[in-house]
Amino acid sequence: MAKSLVIVESPAKAKTIGRYLGDNYVLRSSVGHIRDLPSGTLGVNVNNNFKPLYVNMPGKEKIVRDLKTQAEKADTVLLATDPDREGEAIARHLAHILDLDPNEDIRISFNEITADSVKKAVEEPRPIDLDLVNAQQARRILDRLVGYELSPLLWQKIRKGLSAGRVQSVATRLIVLREREIEAFVPEEYWLLSAYLRREAKEKEFFSRYHGEMEDGKVKAHRPGSREEVTELIKDIKSHDFIVEEVKKGTRQRRPYAPYTTSTLQQDASRVLGFTAKRTMRAAQQLYEGVELGASGQTSLVTYIRTDSVRVSQASVDSARDYIKTKHGAEYVPDKAPFYKNKKAAQDAHEAIRPSHFDKAPEAVEDYLTRDQFKLYELIWNRFISSQMKPAKYATLRVDILSGTHLFRSNGENLLFPGWLLQTGALDLPSKAKEDADDVVTMDMPELKKGMKVLLDRLEPEQKFTQPPGRYTEASLIKELENLGIGRPSTYAPTISTIQDRQYVEREGRTLFPTDLGILVNDMLEDNFSNIVDTDFTAKMEERLDDVEEGKEDWVKVLSDFYGPFHEQIETAKTSIEKIEIPDEPTGRKCPECDEGELVIRMGRYGKFIACDRYPECKYTETIFEEAPAKCPLCASQVVYRKSKRGRVFYTCDKSNDKDCKFIDWNLPLDGKNCPECGSYMVERNYRGQKSEMCSNKECPTRKKTKKNATKSKSKSEKAKSVTATSKKKSSSKKDSSEDEE
Repeated sequence: MAKSLVIVESPAKAKTIGRYLGDNYVLRSSVGHIRDLPSGTLGVNVNNNFKPLYVNMPGKEKIVRDLKTQAEKADTVLLATDPDREGEAIARHLAHILDLDPNEDIRISFNEITADSVKKAVEEPRPIDLDLVNAQQARRILDRLVGYELSPLLWQKIRKGLSAGRVQSVATRLIVLREREIEAFVPEEYWLLSAYLRREAKEKEFFSRYHGEMEDGKVKAHRPGSREEVTELIKDIKSHDFIVEEVKKGTRQRRPYAPYTTSTLQQDASRVLGFTAKRTMRAAQQLYEGVELGASGQTSLVTYIRTDSVRVSQASVDSARDYIKTKHGAEYVPDKAPFYKNKKAAQDAHEAIRPSHFDKAPEAVEDYLTRDQFKLYELIWNRFISSQMKPAKYATLRVDILSGTHLFRSNGENLLFPGWLLQTGALDLPSKAKEDADDVVTMDMPELKKGMKVLLDRLEPEQKFTQPPGRYTEASLIKELENLGIGRPSTYAPTISTIQDRQYVEREGRTLFPTDLGILVNDMLEDNFSNIVDTDFTAKMEERLDDVEEGKEDWVKVLSDFYGPFHEQIETAKTSIEKIEIPDEPTGRKCPECDEGELVIRMGRYGKFIACDRYPECKYTETIFEEAPAKCPLCASQVVYRKSKRGRVFYTCDKSNDKDCKFIDWNLPLDGKNCPECGSYMVERNYRGQKSEMCSNKECPTRKKTKKNATKSKSKSEKAKSVTATSKKKSSSKKDSSEDEE
């Protein structure tokens, strides 16, 4: 019987698809890209329409031989790579290697890996989409031109090992600009004034906040700007009675969020789970390609994970509505399915990220997933199911109270119908989600009527100062890049990883800071290559590359329009920019090795380090560590912070470099505290922002008990932000290599 060869990118995806196709299909994987531009040379002929020189990637020889052998045996070859630019480009390279005609029906694609989708795709093969291929090729060549010409200039003018990129340099600049805003910020004083009131002398008090002045029936919002002003205000307020001016009752609906796109998934995974964008995409890719589910076999749990669309299929909407009706009741199913509108720049090539199988709820497959996979799957599941539910409904109350012309305002609300919040477990969140805002107060109010006089118990002023804009987190940076139209779903995670790997940006907790090196490189690019780091220029380039994908632009013209002026800037900069010397910082210490030189702090490829100023005559160096607030539990020396290659903080003794002490731990040791059970030193564990004490001995029964309790004991406010109020947390024995990461 005739055999068909189906080629995908990954072995896991091949295994998942193989379950649905039967014995007449042979599955193989290319293990990612099979051809690329050479690493040692530019690989692009800029004088011949930017013709690329592709070569087979090193290490892929065995894979190429096997694919050729299987293709010769097969009657049909189908290329089932991912349904995006990268997938289309991989398919085109596979066609070249296997000598297949790209204009024949050799390409199949599907948004979700289910039996119906895969079988339908096999029955409807198509030619390779060369517009998609050209779009990927244009991006790849453009990034190569920028990196290959600009990076050596940075090496020459600053130091070796630096790099610049079309998207990474803009991302770095955004972080630098935010730091400049923070440094230039001048706080402004303002005062909040709260009136504590009672309807009757013995009744429970409530409070109302000063809102401004009432003039001719119109409200003029105002906040006192000084202690003197608020003192005068209080004096005048006390000379008047407090009279209820208006009691306004109403209702408010809080609609569910749209299903996830790549960007919003990365943002929520960062905000809710503390995942980096890279960690999110790793787990999402595994969920898409397929996970072994016992008797069910290798199964894909989510749809394609690189998308900027919120569109979903009617079949998935119908499945979600059936699930909601069974799980929560018919009253939670809206009469008409909610409609979510895509952003203007969305490509809408794929559906939103959603579950692939609605008979596999997170709790049903939890035992087969790693902790990261389960958390992310639960996030995706709850987001999609809740997106198809009725809005939450609140009863709202606004009370305006006048003291003379001084207006005080109280706001309150009560949840009448939970709607979609029932699925997410966020029942405690107010409809405006502004628990800490100056102008929103959520509380119980007594029954009040217009014209009623209320009694003043006391006035409490509170001094405040305006705050600078917050530093970017990965979540907020991704949101900003998306809003500006910079980068695309597949680029956010690698961009953020790159700027941290290059030491342009550091991550402390969830906050991103520019390093001295990042600021230095950014300043040079701003001064000499303003368009490369300009957000509008980069966004317009993204739009032109999208037009290539849609067949509206010629990819060669896009590259030609960019490269000419850019290359001229490079040539000018080679002679016009002076070499930037990064000054050494003196330490005031003599070199212990040569006893002649002075130890100085220098900037290296991987950050700052200490070295002898007589280098290269003397090659003595030291690593710079920041002291942690603890002493070594083994030798009583100072404990210091270190960072792993993935940026995760861990702790060692400051004598570990000399191999005098072997102390190392992911958690901070607690001075003078030992486990009452086994006598080992105790550590401070930070889990999702909550600190707890734990035994350092992994085999100690108290450690397992502590971790279990820490997982289950959630505060009320934490529940409001959790993925689901009823979800079980993974036990400490759950398999996951990144158990305590971040």
